[in-house]
Formats: sequence, C-alpha cells, structure tokens
Amino acid sequence: MGSLKALCNVSLLQLFIVLCLVFQCFATRRHADLRTTLVVDASDATGRPIPETLFGIFFEEINHAGAGGLWAELVSNRGFEAGGPNTPSNIDPWTIIGNESSIIVETDRTSCFDRNKVALRLEVLCDSEGDNICPNEGVGVYNPGFWGMNIEQGKKYKVIFYVRSTESLNLTVSLIGTNGVGNLASSTITGTAADFSSWTKVETLLVAKATDHNSRLQLTTNTKGVIWLDQVSAMPQDTYKGHGFRTELFEMLSALKPKFIRFPGGCFVEGEWLRNAFRWKATVGPWEERPGHFGDVWMYWTDDGLGYFEFLQLAEDLGAIPIWVFNNGVSHNDEVDTSAVLPLVQEALDGIEFARGDPTSKWGSLRAAMGHPEPFDLRYVAVGNEDCGKPKYRGNYLKFYHAIRTAYPDIQIISNCDGSSRALDHPADMYDYHVYTNANDMFSRANTFDRTSRNGPKAFVSEYAVTGKDAGTGSLLAALAEAGFLIGLEKNSDVIEMVSYAPLFVNANDRRWNPDAIVFNSYQVYGTPSYWVQLFFSESSGATLLSSSLQSNSSSNSVLASAITFQSSVDNKNYIRIKVVNFGTSAVNLKISIDGLEPNSLQLSGSTKTVLTSGNVMDENSFSQPKKVVPIKSGLQNVGKDLNVTVPPRSFTSFDLLKESSDLKRKGSGSSTWSSM
Repeated sequence: MGSLKALCNVSLLQLFIVLCLVFQCFATRRHADLRTTLVVDASDATGRPIPETLFGIFFEEINHAGAGGLWAELVSNRGFEAGGPNTPSNIDPWTIIGNESSIIVETDRTSCFDRNKVALRLEVLCDSEGDNICPNEGVGVYNPGFWGMNIEQGKKYKVIFYVRSTESLNLTVSLIGTNGVGNLASSTITGTAADFSSWTKVETLLVAKATDHNSRLQLTTNTKGVIWLDQVSAMPQDTYKGHGFRTELFEMLSALKPKFIRFPGGCFVEGEWLRNAFRWKATVGPWEERPGHFGDVWMYWTDDGLGYFEFLQLAEDLGAIPIWVFNNGVSHNDEVDTSAVLPLVQEALDGIEFARGDPTSKWGSLRAAMGHPEPFDLRYVAVGNEDCGKPKYRGNYLKFYHAIRTAYPDIQIISNCDGSSRALDHPADMYDYHVYTNANDMFSRANTFDRTSRNGPKAFVSEYAVTGKDAGTGSLLAALAEAGFLIGLEKNSDVIEMVSYAPLFVNANDRRWNPDAIVFNSYQVYGTPSYWVQLFFSESSGATLLSSSLQSNSSSNSVLASAITFQSSVDNKNYIRIKVVNFGTSAVNLKISIDGLEPNSLQLSGSTKTVLTSGNVMDENSFSQPKKVVPIKSGLQNVGKDLNVTVPPRSFTSFDLLKESSDLKRKGSGSSTWSSM
C-alpha cells in the first residue's frame, strides 16, 4: 500500500507539472499571438484636412509659472506691495542686513507711483566713522528672488531701482552667492543729497564673475541717513529677443510648435473673489506703474510684469494665435449681476482695442507707446473659465457675446459650457471642454467625440490631464493615457478646433498642482512624459488625417492608432506619420497595411521610428534623470506599403514613412519632423 500511495503521489505531481507547462505554453503563445492590423487609406479621396489650429498650449499663472518662471525677473516683490496697502507691512522675501542698532527698515506710502504707493524706508543708524560704525559689509536689504537667483559667469544683469535720500548716497548694489558668501558682481551708486533729494531712477549693469544658482541681490550702505527704495528690478540680458522671457523655458514651448496660446488662466482669471481677479488694465503700461495683485486661488503675489501686453508678445514670438480669457463678472465666490455687468463688458472691448486697435485709438495708442504699433493677431476670446454652472454666467455671457459680435464680428467667442453631448442653449463659435481624470478613464475617452453632433460650434479642449495617483508628478502611465485621448481627438478633428494640456509649467519649489508638462527651478528644466507626448502631435495641425481602422484577434481595446500626411518644413519632404499607443501590458505584433498609394511611392530609406516607453509605467523624469522617459528615434529600413512591426507594451510609437516627393501634394501649412530626440 505504501509503494502504491507513493507512486500515486508521484503521478499526480507529474500530471500537475504537465498541466502547468501546457498552461504556460498556452499563455505565452496567446501573448505572442496578440496580432493587430492597421489598415490605412492614403488616397487623396478619403483624406480630411485637420484644423490649422488643432494643437497649442495653455498658460496659467499657477505654480509660479510666470512670476519666478517664464518671466525672467529675478526680484520677488520688487515694488514692496505684496504686504498690502497698509503700512508698515510685511516685506517678504526681502531680508534686513544688520541689527536694530545699525538700521531700521519699514514700509511707508511715499512712492512716486500713484498705483503702487508703498516704498521701503531704510533708516541707517550707523556710519563709516564715529561711535556707531557700520559692519564691513554694510547694512541694508537683500532679495533672494524666487528660491534663489541663477547668476552665471560672464552674463549681464541689468538692475533698475528708484531711490531718494536725505543725505549723500553711497549705495552698493551686489549679486552675492549662496548664503551670502562670495561677491559675484557689484556696483556703487554715489551722489550728493541734492542729487537724490527726490525720487531718481538708477540703472546699473552687472557682469557676473562666477556662477551661483542660489544667489541674491543685495543693496547696502555704510553711510548714516534715510534712504527710500522702490521698484527694484534685476533682469538677465539674455532673455528671448530681449522681451523678458527666460530663454530655455521659451525654447521648451517653441519646440512644441504651438498654433495658439490660451492665457492667462484658468482660475487665475476668476479669483476666489473678484477683487483678486486678473484685470488687464492693471497689467499694462510701464512696469514700474503696475500695482500687481495677489492671486488668491493659487495663493501668491505677482508683480504682473508678465501682463496682457507680454502675453500677446509671447504669442507673437511663438508664432501662435493668442486666445485671451477674461473675467465675465464671476469668481469662485461672488458674481456681478447681469444688470450691472456692462462696465466689465466695456473693459473687454477696451482689451480687444488694445490688442488690435489702430495705434491712434485710445487703447491702441497705449500698445504703440509700449513699443508695438502694429496690431496683435487677436482672433479668439473666451468669456470666463469653468463658469457655466454659476447663476449669473449665461446672462453675463450674452451681454459680452452681443457686444463683441457687434463691435468685432470676426472675433471667435468661446463659451464655458460643454456642447459635446448636447446642443448649447446660447450662441457661441466654440465651447470649452475640460477633463482631469485617472489613466484608464482618460484612455477610454478617446471615443468621447465620436458621438458628438457634426453641426454647431466646435470644441476647444483647453484643459486635459491625467491626475491623482496614476500621474504622480508626471508618469509614463499618465502620458500614455493622454496619448490615446489625443489620438481620439485628432481623429475627431472635424468637430474639435483646438487642444491644449494643463498645467504647462511648475516651479519645483512651489507645486500647487500635479502633474505638469514642464518642470523647472532657477537653472534647470525638463519635460515630463506628458510634454514629450505633445511633440508627437506637433505636426498634426494643418496636416491631412488619413482614414484608418484597427483589426485585432483580441477583444482587448488597449491599442489606438491614427495616421496623417504632412510636409516637413525642415527638409520639405512628404511623410506619412502613423501613431500607435499600446496601453496594454503585452507586446503587439502590428501589421500596417497602406492602401491607395502608387507603386514605389514610399522610399526604401529615410523613414524613422520613435518610441516613448520605459521599464516601469510609473517612471518619471527628474532633475537628476531628465531624460529617463523620452522618445527614442531610430531608422526604418526596407519600408513598403505593408509593414510588420512589434509595438512594445506600455508604449507610444510614431512611424514616419518618407514618401516620394511627387506623390503627395501639400495640404495645409507646413510643419517639420522634430529633431531634438
């Protein structure tokens, strides 16, 4: 009995092992047999033009995207207004150099600027001689900027400030290294009491002798007396075209080839309360005269150096169409009744005149005085942000709509109300659509607009992103889900006019929102995987969408694909670009079959494959590994109308197939293959 029992146990074990091997073999074969066919019709007859404006960017003042970010001003709270109009007030982040026996620092309301009356008063008690001698380094104040100023050897920095004094002036302006150690550059301003008895503008150019990424601006003296300071600015002299934009951040935007830029928000436009909403008239004119304001949604002060004019200039520099979002009398917590909204309507009309009015007009002349006599190309405005459900929105919206339509009939007006699933109950040229959700839901929304009516206003998908635990601070998983969503938008571009990701920027020292497309600090910058996904679509605006269909031997819906034709502005050659997202955990054997081409119309060489993937779906980029998750480009050989390729799991792949130049006539405006990979 014992031998028989042992034999039975051995037989059962052998049977279990065989069954396991059979199951494993079946599972392996099943994974290897995930086959999908993508059929693309490349004939001229079925192609559909994609809107010239399809992909762009959305800039909101959030996460110190502008103040302490794209706007290159190094000084934080340059006008001492952040502490409020009542004095004495908080001067943060300004810090006093010296103790109470040597200097007393406070704010008062003696500035020469009517719209920002707060100035800084320094009563210097010590002197260069006598009983109370100043420290060797002097006394005064310093400003650390936005978590440290990036000062680089050999570069120039213009410092401008306004000063007056009761005595002769001997003021040293310095750029000082980390923790106040090391003089990177300095200049001394001197003059008699008569020279500085009234407010005087001072400019000095500092050339850095060394590099320090955590520097500060320091103003010190060792002369007894009272000094007043106001509107202290330090600007690098290597901003883009001298327009004030931090060059490396501007270049990150430019690489996306955006066709539009929506600005300046977002919730920044609304405010928690209307008293703190963005008001364009307070952000134009000389920078010294701008009062600044506290953005009470994202909870920080902005000097508004990056104002309405600068946003219009940014759009022009990017070659993008500006889309101005203005407040419609609605904030998060209070609203203007429709019966009282006309002054705000006039403010919007004045803003349009500022942007595109004749240089002899009231507001056009201010634009001209700021250095831009030619009109800006403002064609689109959005009435509010995410306000559709507010009680006063529809009534207010109609006041704005009819006034703008009458005065500027060519301006396209965007409503906050979603028209993707049912018709709007008010007139609009476009409607706004926002979505923030988890990765699976975002990927599934690729077909959201399949069911949208082909009649009526088109959609502006102005804010989308995967958020929450799936996103982290910018994961591959989030990016792949967004890529699938964007493929769906591209294929529905007959009812979608514009698309932009949000938020665009984050200063790593002030993460008010996760994730974001571009991460930076005082001297470093990198793109998240979501940023790199957008580059895959940078050629889509103005291209031709090709009819395509996927056929699979699996019930899984983890693969999405689209196909376009475009002409590169870099080499003037014609391409078919096929984009494929594999959101699943298994590789897919993909057969690409392209119909409608003349024989030998694809060149055997010159085609490329670009893949965005990584070892872990939650991988992110960082300052230490800025290119951990970036697209990798390689060549494709022996290209024909039938291709057999393997698409890696959890990946986004683009196949750029080079065509014979005579085969494809250019449709829409040109664009280029990206060359930064």
